[in-house]
Amino acid sequence: MNHRLIRVCELIKRELGLLIGRELTFTAPLVSVRAVDITPDLKQAHVFISIIGTNTQKEEALSLLEKNRPLLQQALSKRVILKNTPILNFELDESIERGTRVIALLDEIEQTTQADGDF
Repeated sequence: MNHRLIRVCELIKRELGLLIGRELTFTAPLVSVRAVDITPDLKQAHVFISIIGTNTQKEEALSLLEKNRPLLQQALSKRVILKNTPILNFELDESIERGTRVIALLDEIEQTTQADGDF
């Protein structure tokens, strides 16, 4: 990915994070924009959303984002000046949960080895 695309991705990520936090309210405790990947022609943007909460809260948050996609694209077009405003495609990013699960497993292994007396 060239330098311009990286800058556009970061700009869209920052502005979408602000818009989502200000315009929408979720039942999930934490919803954040994790990353944005944009096509080279700047017409499609894959927005990776990290949602902390139950599976039901995740589904509700994604459906709310999809329902408000036109509003978010319109607001984004006013804040980020591009020839074409990219079409936003929201996708769930579960990397934070995977990382938390790995840390919990490592802690469990460490506790087991300490209980057994093996170092």
